[in-house]
Formats: sequence, structure tokens, C-alpha cells
Amino acid sequence: MNSTTESLKCLGYDHWFQGKVDPKKITEHDIARVTSVHKDSYVISKGHGDVFAELTGKLIYTSDSPIDFPTIGDWVYADFYDDDTHAIIHETFPRKTLIKRKTAGKNIEFQLIAANIDIAFIMQSLDDNFNLRRLERYLVMVNDSKIQPMILLSKCDLISEGKIEEKIDDIVKLMPDIKVIPFSSENGKNIDVIKSLFVYGQTYCLLGSSGVGKTTLLNQIIGNSSLFETKPVREKDSKGRHTTTYRQLVQLETGALLVDTPGMRELGNMSVDTGINETFSEITELSKQCKFNNCTHVNEAGCAILEAIDKGTLSEKRYRNFLSMQRESNYNKMSYLEKKQKDKNLGKLIKAVTKHKKER
Repeated sequence: MNSTTESLKCLGYDHWFQGKVDPKKITEHDIARVTSVHKDSYVISKGHGDVFAELTGKLIYTSDSPIDFPTIGDWVYADFYDDDTHAIIHETFPRKTLIKRKTAGKNIEFQLIAANIDIAFIMQSLDDNFNLRRLERYLVMVNDSKIQPMILLSKCDLISEGKIEEKIDDIVKLMPDIKVIPFSSENGKNIDVIKSLFVYGQTYCLLGSSGVGKTTLLNQIIGNSSLFETKPVREKDSKGRHTTTYRQLVQLETGALLVDTPGMRELGNMSVDTGINETFSEITELSKQCKFNNCTHVNEAGCAILEAIDKGTLSEKRYRNFLSMQRESNYNKMSYLEKKQKDKNLGKLIKAVTKHKKER
């Protein structure tokens, strides 16, 4: 293995990516990884120092959507200039994994969160932030990306051991095979356990709402409590304040790579059938036992899902969250014109019902 490949290997350049290399392009360009994204500019690395980079005009004008642009964690073909002080990105490698969410608004667009992640740590804090339904939404996004999820529960110093076990049991009932680790950045509990999870050459990311302690944990893992800025949550409602405003790829002492992401208060899903089916696998399996193949699982006789809810073997709240995300995913797949017509039809229905009530 030559020195260039060895340097790239430190950034996670494994056999999967080596197998995706275009022999012609590698003779014309260098290979680098995107380590940071700042709106329209990028920072990339070949394994020895960070370099500011821009996109070629061709890449900008031939891209059909944001998904065609590089994001943090991407591998790219790039040209370096002026003793590696500036670079131009020509093309993005095929992606092993990609975490994305739908942007706000009517258009079907994506916000790219991170690419080529091996393991995603989904963080919730053991205070007012803890919410099983929100946790399910994060799991749908991660599972849809074919990324291994783990759950970290921060601020475990705020509640009793018994309460911690109750919350972990609630999670395990829904997701039996998932690893859950409670920890405290305040007293250091289980910080060493989390540090031991990071493996050389693997890429990890931290996902969670603002204020759950992602950046504080990152500082703990790195061993520098002031390297990245942190802010306390608002006392009046326990809501977090955005500290991380952009995504960055950090290399740890173990040789692992970690992406800290801005907090997300809302999660919009887009075409996440795979993620929904995997996250709610027990509901998917139950649907196969329904009497009718076209069962909507709403009011049909012989619906295995409704029977499970009646028996208490399936949580109604979990089922309603499943339906909500499924409807949202189906709606997000629709074109703008289809959505407009659907909203128009709904408006007509509401007017008709209102008029009927007045007449009565």
C-alpha cells in the first residue's frame, strides 16, 4: 500500500471505496474526504491537513438537486493548488450510506446530514427531552440509510437508577436488539464505555435535538472540555439552543472519525419505506397475518394489527406513530401538483362539512 493510500485510510478509505475508484479519474485528480461544510464552501483532506475547496462550475450547473452536491463524509475527486492551500472538487464518489431529511416547504428537496457513516449514535437526554416517538423518527431515518444505530441517553445524573432502567426497558420493548447506554458528562458515568466503542477507520455521527449534549459529549471524548462551544438549555422549557451550526468531521485518538451535527427540532422523512418497515418490524410482520391483502389496518375485521392492540401486545401510541410516518412518507413522495390537488380537495371537504353543520 503506497503512502497516499495509507494517509487516506486514516480518514476511513476502506476496501469498499477503493473498489469504487475510476482508474481514469484517479490519474487526473487526487482523492480526498469532505471534513466540513460551510454553506457553499467546503473543507477537504487527503489525510494530512485541511484545505478549503470549491466546486467546479460544471458540477454546480449539472446538478439536479442538493443530493448531487458533496456533504460531510463524502469522498471526492479534487485538484489541489498552491502547495495544497486551495482545492477544486470535480466529482463525488458513490456513497456507502447517506443520512438525509426533507427540507421545509412545498418542493421535494433534501437536506443532506452526512455521508458514509458506519454507526449513528442517536442521543436523547433523560430530562424533558426524552420522547419515544421522536426516538422512533430518528431510527426510521437511520435505518432507511442502512446505518447501524445505537442510543445514548445523556444527563443520567438527573434521575434515579430506577427511572433510568424504566426508560431503557421502554426502549428495549420497542427495539429489542438495539444497544442503549445511559451516561453523564457531568459526573463522567459511562464516558469510558462510550469511548471504547470507537474503532479505527470507522465513521460515526451524533444525532439528536438541540440541548441533549452532543457537543459536550464530543468534548469529553476528545478530552478537551472547551474545544467546541456549548450552551445550557433554556430553563423555562428545557429546550436546547443550537451550538453546532455546521457539520464537521473530527478524528479521534483511536483513529475513528466522528461527525457532530446541528440539533434538529423537527424531522421530516422522505421516501423512507425501508426505514419504517425496519423500525416497526413487528407491525410489518403482523400486517402479513391480516385476513385481507389490501387491509388498511384502520377498521377491517380480521386485521392482525388491530387485534394485537386490543390484546395489549402492541402499543397503540407506537402504532399511531407508524401510521403518521407512513402517511408523511407517502405524502412527501407526491409531486407538488399532486399535493396541491390533495390540499385543494381537503379544503373543499372542510367547506362542505362546515356548510352542512350550519344548515343543520
